[in-house]
Amino acid sequence: MPLVKTWQLIAVSAVAGLALSAATVAAAGPWDSGQRKAERDKAASWGRTGGADHGTDAPAALPQAAPSAPGVLAGVRPAGAGSGDQAGAVDSAALAAALRPLLADPALGTVRGASVIDTATGQVLFEAGAREAMTPASTIKIATAAASLAALGPDHRIRTTVTPGAEPGRIILVGGGDPSLTAKKKAPAGSGGSLVALAADTAQALKAAGTDSVALGYDDSLYTGPVLHQIGNNPNLAPVTALTADEGRPDNSFSGPVKRSQDPSRDTARAFAALLGERGVKVTGEPARAKAATGAVPLATTLSPPLAGLVERMLTHSDNDIAEALARHTALASGAPASFDGVARAVGARLAALGVDTAGSRFADGSGLARADKVSAGLLTALLAKAADPQRPELRPVLTGLPVAGFTGTLRTRNSGASPAAGLLRAKTGTLSGVNSLAGTVVDPTGRLLAFAFLTANTPEPGPAEKGLDKLAAAVATAS
Repeated sequence: MPLVKTWQLIAVSAVAGLALSAATVAAAGPWDSGQRKAERDKAASWGRTGGADHGTDAPAALPQAAPSAPGVLAGVRPAGAGSGDQAGAVDSAALAAALRPLLADPALGTVRGASVIDTATGQVLFEAGAREAMTPASTIKIATAAASLAALGPDHRIRTTVTPGAEPGRIILVGGGDPSLTAKKKAPAGSGGSLVALAADTAQALKAAGTDSVALGYDDSLYTGPVLHQIGNNPNLAPVTALTADEGRPDNSFSGPVKRSQDPSRDTARAFAALLGERGVKVTGEPARAKAATGAVPLATTLSPPLAGLVERMLTHSDNDIAEALARHTALASGAPASFDGVARAVGARLAALGVDTAGSRFADGSGLARADKVSAGLLTALLAKAADPQRPELRPVLTGLPVAGFTGTLRTRNSGASPAAGLLRAKTGTLSGVNSLAGTVVDPTGRLLAFAFLTANTPEPGPAEKGLDKLAAAVATAS
């Protein structure tokens, strides 16, 4: 029986204690990371107002309830609300009038794709080249997120284990493809699979069995095919292996470009050996690549955060390493190899199964670093609308993980300050040389949640292109 860390036992107790209250919100989907407040407020806005006297047969002798205070913000309208209500309808003509001159900005290159839809009704409010498949850069992470959540569910966790080897005195560190795995006592990126905890549990199990010296093997065979992305060695992405700690980063960074390990699996095994040594278990010789026995019972296990948390981290910080891991797990869940080729087959199929039009799409990777990736602006807005669908709560992290304009992640300095979109707009950025994109959601002046996507090609310079995209997004936030 595998050992379980103390925090896991505590978590089980906490879950049991919360079971009753969780039942009342289960239908609304996951509520992790403290980012579901808007959804709770939305649900509350559809109910009766607090404090009002809702009973009509109460005895006259009973005191009347205090009147409700007026609402501070208007509630988000449910699907179908305001049908025929011109005051609540989005003025498509006004939106088009605002967007067309901005879309003509030469800074946005020679090819543009644009789509704006009402997520509640699916109504197309504006489009221009919305069906043309273009290189999306990192906005493809929206597709990667949706596919992985559809394939695995928001509560899925990725395991890293230690199993006994084939011969006595040998153990094997088995990579499960956890992109959050860390060898640090305090991980810069927050919670994740912990080699430190795994080493402590492994040492405890070995000592309990009277073993204080082992040979260490490591198994990263879960992933197949080339470990290098087609862009080659690059500071934006480590070699993609199933056993990588701290994304192969040599420092305390958790996002952005930095020179990476060239053999993350071996370096992770070496770090694990050092952690065992610190806990009184001697590792003889160098860690060597090995294959764990099928069905071997783990000595110890460490788990990633739930998939919902990984998706949110990936989108907020545009994390390429997480994106490639999630794409491979989507492939595995779809019966395809955990390789770039497997990703190309699996991601599109998962999205098509959601009912979106994937015509012309190509998913050469999960991160968007590949110029061979092709998606349309219409596909991106369709996925965002799916994530907003009350019938698809498992996709909600696609929205909650998007950076907030002027506040978080890759949008912290964009549409910030006095911009009318600051705090109202959430979007995924995309940047490659000559390619700039922006796709996300915004609450318009009528209280409706709109999804938008703007893709460009052959942009002369990234700075002016980003400003042009920000103006388009701000116009969606203000035009009605």
